[in-house]
Amino acid sequence: MPARQNPGWRPEVSFTTLVDVPTVRAHLGDPEWRIIDVRHRLADVAYGERAYGESHLPGAVFLHCDRDLSAKQNGHNGRHPLPSRETFAKLLGEIGIGPQTQVVVYDDTQGMIAGRVWWMLRWLGHVWVALLDGGWPAWLAAGGEISSQAVIPQRREFLTVAGAMPVDATYVLENIESAAMCLIDARSPDRYRGENEMIDPVGGHIPGAVNRFFADNNQAAGTLKPAALLRAEWLAILAGTPPEQVVHQCGSGVSACLNVLSMEVAGLSGSRLYAGSWSEWCSDPARPIVLQDLLVEKK
Repeated sequence: MPARQNPGWRPEVSFTTLVDVPTVRAHLGDPEWRIIDVRHRLADVAYGERAYGESHLPGAVFLHCDRDLSAKQNGHNGRHPLPSRETFAKLLGEIGIGPQTQVVVYDDTQGMIAGRVWWMLRWLGHVWVALLDGGWPAWLAAGGEISSQAVIPQRREFLTVAGAMPVDATYVLENIESAAMCLIDARSPDRYRGENEMIDPVGGHIPGAVNRFFADNNQAAGTLKPAALLRAEWLAILAGTPPEQVVHQCGSGVSACLNVLSMEVAGLSGSRLYAGSWSEWCSDPARPIVLQDLLVEKK
């Protein structure tokens, strides 16, 4: 990205997707690095703060998936609606992220939550953000230092520039039968089929969506699969569709972000996010759904 497009252009830094444990350990205490802990449990929303209070990477700050990465729900905007760009930019400045800050994000759920932060920073035009590959489990397995000390970062000015923009429900509906959009659902296969739905009030998927479970991007150890393997898998799914025509969704616009990231790692840049995802889509009874391969037209 040229310097004129990004005030934080740093040609000597290249961590824009993944960063490994040894590299992060070497930069602990670096004032130009900011580590963000986003551990979270859907069934226990207090888990992340509790876990952070017990132990975290030294220097890490905590952001809450519901409180910090999401706006208020209104019954029609999904379970994790995006906050405004201005609100999120203000928060990033408050936790010490400036235009030249290298950001590292981690969780303990295979990147399910951390991917959301990665995408949101890119949404605001900040490309110097990377997932800690393997997350908290990889850090512990490597004997990484831990701390229980809360961090009070020095505030910086966060500068937003044009970044990765999401699509909305209207876009998805208008392109639902068009070859111009390849919709990919990141939820587990059973939820995609409409089975075992225990989170959202309606089961099923958006017509035309194909399934790529976000966890399928990872190896058994929790680190992301090699780029070449990811590329082969994605090319098989896309079947000739250009990356720019791909729209990712999940239940609430969180885990789908890991699919966006894995395509970037695979060298397939330009895919987009339907941020409202299934939880927004199914809130309108007029939108069609597919349940166990049967199209349900709603009126």
